[in-house]
Amino acid sequence: MLTTFMRGTTALVCLSLAGTAMAQDEPGFLGTLVLTPGKRDLTFGTALPRTVVDEEEIKDRQASTVAQLIDSVPGVTLVNGTTPQGSGINIRGFGANTTYGSDQKIAVQIDGASVGSEEIYRLGTQLFTDPLLYKEVEVIRGTIGSFAYGSGIVGGVVKLETKDASDFTGGVPGFGGSQTLEFSSNGHGFTSSTNLAWMPAEGAEFLLNYTWREQGTLEAGDGTKIGNSSFETPSFLAKARFTFGQDDAHSLMFSHSRTEADDKDVPYDQFQTTAGDFGRVDRITDTKQTTVEYRFNPVNDLIDLRANLSYADQKIDTTYIDGSSPFQGGQPVAVFCANPFFGVICADNRYETTKLTLSNRALFTTGQVEHDMLAGLEGIHKKRLDAAAAPGGTDDRFAAFVVNEMTIGPVTVTPALRYESSRIESSAPLAGVPDSYSNDALMGGLALAYDFGNGLSVFGSAAYTEGLPLIDDLDSTPTSQRRLAMTEKSHTFEIGAAYTGTDVFAGGDSFTVRGNLYQTKLWDITTYTVAGATGTDLDGVTTEGLELEASYGTAGGFYVDFAGHVGEGREYNPDGTSDTWRNSAADRLQLTVGQRVGDDLDLSWEVVHVADRFDALGADLGDTTVHNLRATWKPETNWLEDTEVRFGIENAFDKNYVGHLSSPTRKAPGRTFRVSLTQAF
Repeated sequence: MLTTFMRGTTALVCLSLAGTAMAQDEPGFLGTLVLTPGKRDLTFGTALPRTVVDEEEIKDRQASTVAQLIDSVPGVTLVNGTTPQGSGINIRGFGANTTYGSDQKIAVQIDGASVGSEEIYRLGTQLFTDPLLYKEVEVIRGTIGSFAYGSGIVGGVVKLETKDASDFTGGVPGFGGSQTLEFSSNGHGFTSSTNLAWMPAEGAEFLLNYTWREQGTLEAGDGTKIGNSSFETPSFLAKARFTFGQDDAHSLMFSHSRTEADDKDVPYDQFQTTAGDFGRVDRITDTKQTTVEYRFNPVNDLIDLRANLSYADQKIDTTYIDGSSPFQGGQPVAVFCANPFFGVICADNRYETTKLTLSNRALFTTGQVEHDMLAGLEGIHKKRLDAAAAPGGTDDRFAAFVVNEMTIGPVTVTPALRYESSRIESSAPLAGVPDSYSNDALMGGLALAYDFGNGLSVFGSAAYTEGLPLIDDLDSTPTSQRRLAMTEKSHTFEIGAAYTGTDVFAGGDSFTVRGNLYQTKLWDITTYTVAGATGTDLDGVTTEGLELEASYGTAGGFYVDFAGHVGEGREYNPDGTSDTWRNSAADRLQLTVGQRVGDDLDLSWEVVHVADRFDALGADLGDTTVHNLRATWKPETNWLEDTEVRFGIENAFDKNYVGHLSSPTRKAPGRTFRVSLTQAF
């Protein structure tokens, strides 16, 4: 762990270097995207810590899960994520843990549809989808950029945008598409992804995607088998967009995506932190998202209206395998499954979320102040199926939000507010306690940024949010009643700097860097209990850290990308003692060195060093360093035109290790050779 002095010194270096942005593409202090010479574009000039993984990087990484795409973002930890079902995302120490694969401290959206945030016991389905359905994955870390997306968001927001037909037709009428085949040596993985695009006329486009991904049992660096690592997942995407009216002011988008898996004889505990004691099950996981969005964007700075209606359906059907758990103790399956505690193993889970978001972005000036204001209303209806461990029910929410980016010369001031109310109602009477609970909260933040006009900017923010109770808290126990009657509270403070410039170290080069320090405090805890105790909640959790991202490139095609995070966390017990926060993000440094040869060839070497690591049980894992090699070839010869070939070696030196926050029995994959071929048509 780096000392406070070292972190402070690094922050001063960052403040002396770090940039402003070039062109804003999103409202609400979402920042400006600087096109860097490396693999990843970076956001600068505002207080929002935002990282974008674009389609080119998605293809280059050849990841099996979305989680594997974004674990390279500073502060992001992948928890036991070698399968789509077990891909838990932890950001800045919040989100997935060894008990639940998700919670509302991280928001995930697919084309605006809200996915996840349920606390499903020892299952992780928040990012159960395929990477090849998407052209962009955006990660907003912390609370300051979250107020347009939900309440109680402490770790951050993950936004996924599906592909469009115009990406394949060049935006002109006609047919287009692509076929991608991927192969991996470890687990004999195979993927086929087909895109068919059609624009019958200007203003109308249709896209179909079908992706089949399969993977056998993986091997660790020492040659041992990694249990429960095989899967088969078919995925489907259908998308249409229509643009019409004077100056194409109106548009209508429809998107539907779905991913399924039918697993036989697999551990109930997808995180495998219990050595299989919970037994084995047959499990069908089926998740789908549907979005319809209308946009009215006339030639008028005051109107950019969006109405986004979405429906997300996450379904997990489970069949317990008789006799697979010692907890059964010879009981008949019916008796075992009726047990209030062990019945969760036999339970089916289904969450249906319907959401309508109305928002408008307005650009206007008052005196010397230029405004970029996003305001909206949101209604959410979530329904949970009855489960053995807790009754089903509904969670109805209403929210209003406003984010106003005000610029006065070099100064940008951005206040943000969100009000949210909820009513949770049980589908069955609860013994001796109310059947419904209502809560509401007002939350918000303030961001400040100063642009020096020479490529250097500094920024800071303060944000406060409250997490309203979930349907999963429904129960008749005293602990559950306390949690349903209160909200979980947190605040986050950040300060940082950024710099972007050209001809910095040599003629024709470019350099961008951004760094920020953050500190988060969580109290009125309803999510985490004292270690080893039942029903006793922690008094509080604090986390702090430094995130740094940078990219440098020369006119000759040489580039260097850097992403790093150092930090620590503490959890506080009611008796006044404290311990290391059990979900703290590790210290992680990632360096990529690459060379582009014209427009045809891109060669890169990635080194990832992780320190201050511990497993799911808190045991020290020591430091580890992993090397990854990648090559992308886009030949321009006539017979290979529109062809892309990618080759990669992950964990090139076959390092044998357990990932941070993972089960001590679940090792990371060993050396893996990957190759993919994409042909556009």
